[in-house]
Parts: sequence; C-alpha cells; structure tokens
Amino acid sequence: MLAITGATGQLGRLVVAALLKSVPAAEIVAIVRDPAKAADLAAKGVVVRQGDYEAPASLEAALAGVDKLLLISSSEIGKRATQHANVIAAAKRAGVKLVAYTSILHAATSPLDLAAEHKATEELLAKAGVPHVLLRNGWYIENYLGSVPAALEHGAFIGAAADGRIAAASRQDYAEAAAAVLTAKDDQAGKVYELAGDTAFTMAELAAATAKLSGKAIVYNELGEAAYKQALLGFGLPEPYAELYANSDAGAAKGGLFDNSRTLSRLIGRPTTPVADVLVSVIKR
Repeated sequence: MLAITGATGQLGRLVVAALLKSVPAAEIVAIVRDPAKAADLAAKGVVVRQGDYEAPASLEAALAGVDKLLLISSSEIGKRATQHANVIAAAKRAGVKLVAYTSILHAATSPLDLAAEHKATEELLAKAGVPHVLLRNGWYIENYLGSVPAALEHGAFIGAAADGRIAAASRQDYAEAAAAVLTAKDDQAGKVYELAGDTAFTMAELAAATAKLSGKAIVYNELGEAAYKQALLGFGLPEPYAELYANSDAGAAKGGLFDNSRTLSRLIGRPTTPVADVLVSVIKR
C-alpha cells in the first residue's frame, strides 16, 4: 500500500494520477483532511482515508497497513515542523517501511528562510529512526504564474532575485519523481534527491520569455529584498508572506534555487518541462 498525504492538493493529485498509471487504485491510499474533496479519487477506486496533520489519532488510523508514505510538506508555514512530527510519529507507530518527504532544494545549506522547517523535518526523520528518502524539490515554475497577468498589464516583473539562476521545474515533473521513488524496485531508504529543472533562468530571462510568448515589451525590475517586501505589502500581501517571498527571492540571488545535476530528469526518464511550456498556459488563454 502506497499512501500520499495532502492527496487533494495541487501536488498530491498529480502524484496520485502518476501512480495510477502503474499501480492498482486499491493499493493507493489518499490521506486527506476532507474526504468529500476526494470523491473523484474514490470513484476511481483509490482508498480515501481521513487524516489531519494536527490530529495524531487520525493519522495513525489513516496509515494502518501502509508500506510506503509520501509526506507532502504542509502548506501552513510556521506550523510545518509540528505537523510533520505528528505524521512521522504516526508512521513509526503504524510500522510504515519508508517515508518519502518533499523537502526543499539543498535544504542543509539553503539561504532561504523557507528551508528552516524542512531542515527541522529532515532532522525529525533521522531522530525517529524511520527509513526515509528525501525529495528535495526545487522551485515550481507555477510559482510565477500568478505574477504573469500583472507583468502583461504593467510591462514588468519585479523582485529581488538579481541575476540568480533559478532551476525551476513543473509541478508535474516533481509529481512524477515522487511516484518513481515510491514505485522503485530498489531500496530508497537513505537516499537524498536534489531535484531541479534541467535549464535554469534568471528573472530577466523569464521576463524575456514572457515577452516573446505574449508579443509585449516586458522587463525585469530588480528592487532588492527590502523594497520588494514593501511593494508586496503595498499589494495587500500579509506581512509573513511578503517577508517570505522577498526572502526567497534574495535567497535565489545567492544561488539557493540553482542546481545543475539533472537528477530530476534522470529520475523521471525525460527532460524537465521548459519554462515556456508552462508560461504559455497562462499567456495564450
């Protein structure tokens, strides 16, 4: 039995879909906070179980009989380490043989503040003595899609990434990698995968790609971390998120989102998705 937490999330659904290509639906467990949102998965024969990161009892019941678990990191920044600890403890009690965790690229050395809770989770896994594999996911190309409409309207992307190269890949790429690890014949315990896109880009290059696809003049305006945070606050973003996005951009400027190992493409058996292929989904609507 293969289980996925957060199975109705953006990444979780893609992982389930990838698994369904080679694994019988009855051997896939979708662990979700609200089973009603997984009715479509249940209709396909996937086993749907209720499990809440903040309700340890529900997690232990959800993991009964599970051999391998994909722990997709929580989206609740600031609560992640505690929530993940609950899942790890439940997995240990349930006798799960392997936990695959979606961490962050180069978690041990990342300059991004976002890495702190991922590092803490990796340490929790090690201390718990649970066999585990780390899927250190890089940036999603989709992270930039929300900025495309404004860039098209105003003729510019803004940020604090300077000339930092961003080796982003699509959410689909990372989902297929997770599925590949869960279904691998060889033992995955102890492995660490640094996962990133084959081709890195700077924000200026992202702006150029957007301009080419849209036929509009679009540039990248570098603001620096403090000014970018203020701009985000001005757009109505809550303080914690403005801080997070500005810090992540600054981390990209320091190389925190770059990797050229091509581990991801080797794992999924194909080149990673080009940034233009994802951008066009928004620009050509």
